Amino acid sequence: MKAGLVIALAAVDALRAAGTGPRRRVVCLWTPDEEIGSKSSRAAIEREARRSAAVLVLEPGTGPRGKLKTARKGVGEFLLEISGRAAHAGVNPQQGVNAVHELALQIARVARFADPRRGITVNADVVAGGTRTNVIAASARAQVDVRCTRAADMRRIEARFRALRPILPGAKLRVSGGMDRPPMERRVAAQLFERARLLGRELGLRIEESFTGGGSDGNFTAALGVPTLDGLGGVGGGAHTPGEFVTTRSLAQRAALLALLLRTL
Repeated sequence: MKAGLVIALAAVDALRAAGTGPRRRVVCLWTPDEEIGSKSSRAAIEREARRSAAVLVLEPGTGPRGKLKTARKGVGEFLLEISGRAAHAGVNPQQGVNAVHELALQIARVARFADPRRGITVNADVVAGGTRTNVIAASARAQVDVRCTRAADMRRIEARFRALRPILPGAKLRVSGGMDRPPMERRVAAQLFERARLLGRELGLRIEESFTGGGSDGNFTAALGVPTLDGLGGVGGGAHTPGEFVTTRSLAQRAALLALLLRTL
């Protein structure tokens, strides 16, 4: 992400130095909370997007060739909270309602919402419950990550989560959260990508496109119908790992491509 900031500033500086500034006003918007859902910055992102002709997102490119991102899955997070009833696991377990058992049943149920052929994934990734092995668990919870390719599927999956009901007698279930990042559909990026591909050819670069299951702030702008092209940032690998890296040679190439995009939009 730091590479993206460098690329943006270098592209603007290059245009100024060449005396061929962009035809349009350029707004550089840095957001600090994208990785945790952009809850504070989303309003600002959408406000700027609505008055923009295009949005260029400086997220990293895909893979060693730095493919641009023309489509992304929508992202949601649901919280399943179970309330049961505590009891002694050896003396009177029948008087308890095991929240962990209820949660396991609910996780198995929502896992069946997944449909890989339609690009729908459902994963319970953070789970907690119970206190001691000799106590019937009175509470349990799970955070569930959901990703969809189509907006219609997002609405359908959200309705299925809202319709969940307890399975074990005496258990209580609370569902919160939802789909908070709409999908970025390729049609919104198609013309911008073609422009980038042709400009890349002028620079001697082969510009390719990709689809990813990860979300970005570009999901918000694309959902508004504003032309959005993502993945214009650094080229590297190992995202979200201690070995994350960027190839320095790509920085000048990406800055040149971005400068041409800004000059011709």
